Amino acid sequence: MAILNNLLLFTLTFQLLFSLHVSSESSHTTGDASQFPKKFLELAKTPGVVDWMVRIRRKIHENPELGYQEFETSKLIRSELDIIGVKYRYPVAVTGVIGYIGTGEPPFVALRADMDALTMQEGVEWEHKSKVAGKMHACGHDGHVAMLLGAAKLLQQHLHVLQGTVVLIFQPAEEGLGGAKKMIEEGALKLVEAIFGIHLTNRVPLGNASSRPGSMLAGTSFFEAVITGKGGHAAIPQHTVDPIIAASSVVLSLQHLVSRETDPLDSKVVTVSKVNGGNAFNVIPDSVTIGGTLRAFTSFSQLEQRVKEVITKQATVQRCNASVNLRPNGKEPLPPTVNDVGLYKQFKNMVGDLLGEESFVEASPIMGGEDFSYFAEAIPGHFAFLGMQDESKSYASAHSSLYRVNEDALPYGAAVHASMAVQYLKDKKASKGSDTPKGFHDEL
Repeated sequence: MAILNNLLLFTLTFQLLFSLHVSSESSHTTGDASQFPKKFLELAKTPGVVDWMVRIRRKIHENPELGYQEFETSKLIRSELDIIGVKYRYPVAVTGVIGYIGTGEPPFVALRADMDALTMQEGVEWEHKSKVAGKMHACGHDGHVAMLLGAAKLLQQHLHVLQGTVVLIFQPAEEGLGGAKKMIEEGALKLVEAIFGIHLTNRVPLGNASSRPGSMLAGTSFFEAVITGKGGHAAIPQHTVDPIIAASSVVLSLQHLVSRETDPLDSKVVTVSKVNGGNAFNVIPDSVTIGGTLRAFTSFSQLEQRVKEVITKQATVQRCNASVNLRPNGKEPLPPTVNDVGLYKQFKNMVGDLLGEESFVEASPIMGGEDFSYFAEAIPGHFAFLGMQDESKSYASAHSSLYRVNEDALPYGAAVHASMAVQYLKDKKASKGSDTPKGFHDEL
């Protein structure tokens, strides 16, 4: 009986000590978590971290790589993750990298950065200009990578505030080649319950963030058509079948798809941005090639079908033939980017805590597209813009040969990424928790 009483006393004492230990740890974690937004921003702004992110950004900028060709960019990312001490998977979707920070257990939240450059000749003359002719980081992806690596450094240094696992997605081929879709197909979102993405913009003041619930960015698609007739001398047009006349009719008729067939309250865009045909003043060519883009929040497939019909039938009216390619150069159509309402509220509150309530800007829907939409279609997602506008300096819009990144925005991006991940995990853990049955310990 005495042995039984002693055993019972030992058990009760152990349970009490364990309870106090857990309570103390929980209090410690919660206390730190309540201070993390400002702390992350302070750390991200320290010279050592800023200089490190700037160095990474400039190195990537000097060596731009197109979609699915980001081998050196990926190598640099993996090298930095090794130094930080972050585990990762590679390759995913040819050149993609997926890092993991935290407990290895649910809940899982993802942060995403894109890596690819554009086929453009850089027009900005500076010390770290692109070293590759005809290729340029003109959309800020070099900055996005630097900011996510900055967040990785902050998170790895504060593992004790992570109440779950942060998944770092470094994605290839955002510019029209479906890199996000391919990463999903290869398991990038395994166990992940929510995902956040950030894009730099010159339309929002430095140190501000902008977003909205619901439809954020339009669905996008591209088209290219070859209109074929019969060439000949310009002095005897009656002996030709003029594809330039047919192409002109097509371009004008395509504009009617928006002005005459679209509800004025339903935003759509049809733009012909390329017309190539002929190379002499006195010769009618055999063919003309046109191309462009479509943008819509709804009825996207119907719009594609109507574009194809207009091109082929207008060509027929002018006695020409037309072939239409809705996937030119392998460009994948993108669904609209739709922000989860709950994640939007979390993001807005986090920005208020981190940067001040006045630093959040309610965004309007934008007709630009982003393949982050694939992620947000698969699981709840939230996409936001991070401001880099500076009234004392001029920053060109994305996809301009004069585009520049305001490097003062990098610490804000790192802090926003890190803070959002910690906040999501904290809120998720405080609710009913994750339904995911197991963690990732054996798979990293």
